[in-house]
Amino acid sequence: MPQLQLAVTVLLLVAIIVVLYFLLTRVIRIVPNNRIGIVEKVFSGKGSVKDGFIALNKEAGFQPNVLRGGVHFLMPFQYRVHLAPLVTIPQGQIGYVFARDGMPMRPTQTLGAVIPEGKTFQDVEGFLKHGGQRGPQREILREGTYAINLAQFVVLTEAGNYYLPISREEEATFKRMAALIQEREGFRPVVIKGADDLVGIVTVHDGPSLSQDDIIAPTVGDDPKDPSTYHNNFQDPEKFLAAGGRRGRQLQVLVEGTYFINRLFGTVEMIPKTVIDVGFVGVIVSYTGGRGGDISGEDYKHGEMVEKGFKGVWSTPLMPGKYAFNTYAGKVILVPTTNIILKWNKDEVGAHRFDENLSAVELITKDAFEPLLPLSVVIHIDYRKAPLVIQRFGDIKRLVDQTLDPMVAAYFKNIGQTRTLIQLIQERSQIQDQSSREMKDRFAHYNLELEEVLIGTPASSASDQKIEQILAQLRDRQIAVEQIETYSRKEAAAAKERELREAEAIARQQQSLTESQISITIQSNEGKASYQRSLQEAAKIKALAEADAEREARIGIARALAVEEQVRAYGGPQFQVLQQALDRFSAAVEKSGIDIVPKMVITGGNGSGNGGSYSAFEALMAMLLSEKLTVDGKAGAQSRPSTEVERIRQSILDQIANKSGNGQNVVGAMDVAESGDKQS
Repeated sequence: MPQLQLAVTVLLLVAIIVVLYFLLTRVIRIVPNNRIGIVEKVFSGKGSVKDGFIALNKEAGFQPNVLRGGVHFLMPFQYRVHLAPLVTIPQGQIGYVFARDGMPMRPTQTLGAVIPEGKTFQDVEGFLKHGGQRGPQREILREGTYAINLAQFVVLTEAGNYYLPISREEEATFKRMAALIQEREGFRPVVIKGADDLVGIVTVHDGPSLSQDDIIAPTVGDDPKDPSTYHNNFQDPEKFLAAGGRRGRQLQVLVEGTYFINRLFGTVEMIPKTVIDVGFVGVIVSYTGGRGGDISGEDYKHGEMVEKGFKGVWSTPLMPGKYAFNTYAGKVILVPTTNIILKWNKDEVGAHRFDENLSAVELITKDAFEPLLPLSVVIHIDYRKAPLVIQRFGDIKRLVDQTLDPMVAAYFKNIGQTRTLIQLIQERSQIQDQSSREMKDRFAHYNLELEEVLIGTPASSASDQKIEQILAQLRDRQIAVEQIETYSRKEAAAAKERELREAEAIARQQQSLTESQISITIQSNEGKASYQRSLQEAAKIKALAEADAEREARIGIARALAVEEQVRAYGGPQFQVLQQALDRFSAAVEKSGIDIVPKMVITGGNGSGNGGSYSAFEALMAMLLSEKLTVDGKAGAQSRPSTEVERIRQSILDQIANKSGNGQNVVGAMDVAESGDKQS
């Protein structure tokens, strides 16, 4: 047992001695899988590195290759192994590389050139032998884990810097670089979202500089069909430079998307997209491009118009829409194509605010008043002529202030001198029409279209109240006119109200009116029927009358013949008349029943047989008979009494004696009888 214990002790001592040997001589090196071993050769038969930093030919110094995870056997006392972490670039981030060794950069360079494909930063020997340059590199590291020799390369990431420390001064340099990249947000790709409506303006910090006449680098390498120069929006700096790209602000812009751009190679500035709203066009004034031919025409003397892509004012404006326009390469001047209202009034400003500096026109009227005339002028710019307007005036506000304001003011000052204040107010419509017609040609001279001129009410200044007095009088006059019109309308309304009430009354009595109208119609029809019957009766009566008349005529003729024979029989017409008179007198006395007893006795002078007196009636009869019975009706002729006369006289007296009544009534009856005889 003692011998066995001795043997075990010896073996342990040998093992400890061996381990101590390997540890002290560093023959065995163990590198974890998540780390690398950077090999530094302490001594070599070839001596130390004479040029550069990395020993490419087995010299003493940092070796180009690294030890990966595992157990490695090295010559004792000849090598030092520096363990370093693997370089990890997270998803969506960028790593920057700084080379400590390599070819020096040319004077025009700011970043090291990219080595040929297949030679990455993990191949130090390939990097150095294929022209890799020292300093910050153009090529960047994308997402992934890299076993990079941190003695040759310094990797800068957002999480921290990966490098093998050599000196404190170098460490400060790497921190400054990292801070600069962080300031430019260079550890993350450029992301332009569609909702942002932004455009990326790229400024390249490497490559040949611009010429003296250029202020912005032209677009190069934007054709995907040419893979040798297509740099895919500055993500491949080497191809950008191969395509002839220049350092400085670039004409080409970045639109929506994600771009892994080396921010040490090119910085990105975000600007808003150019938005041209409906009702506007954008006139482009380009600051870059070649010299193009003038296409404005011989009659246009205010500047040159060029085609798109050349330096100058483009003849074709941008229509409404969104544009990824590089505002460093040119200027977009918005020109409204809708109607522009310019107000010559301090208290009002149009929607486009081109009239901020305009005020009412100061007039002097014919009657020496000095009113302020507010105006509104409506103009329109043809979108095809918008570039001509911009080339001539620079912008619309300058056009308004320097040209339209003095032109319009002078025109209306001239108008004001030809009219009194009252005329200026009352003839506003005529002045508007006149000014609209006469000023069209003036506006057309400036490539503008005059739509309308609107004139406001002349006003007085704060210190002048005379114009206000005139206006007050006009207002009072108008109020009186309106009152007259109001009264007239009230009168008409009253008449209409009366008509309405009459109509309502008629409506209430409509049934009665209808019945009365029907009754009128019936009576009218009955009247027409009666009229027709009367016509028939009249015709009948007329016929009967005509027959009776004919009969009476025949009877009259017969009677006339008989009377004529009777007259001859009586001895003459006087006796016939007397006979008829006495007959009618007797009939009258009989019908009237008059009192024939004499009330009074008249005594005659001839002493008649009754004692010389007789009644008034007897006297009347005597006088009648004496007058009627004259021979041939002639006065003074001798009467010829006959027996027939005596007989008639006696008959009358007998009849009178048989009657009683008033003698005056008998006389009246006699008069009637006599009148009838005369008619006969």
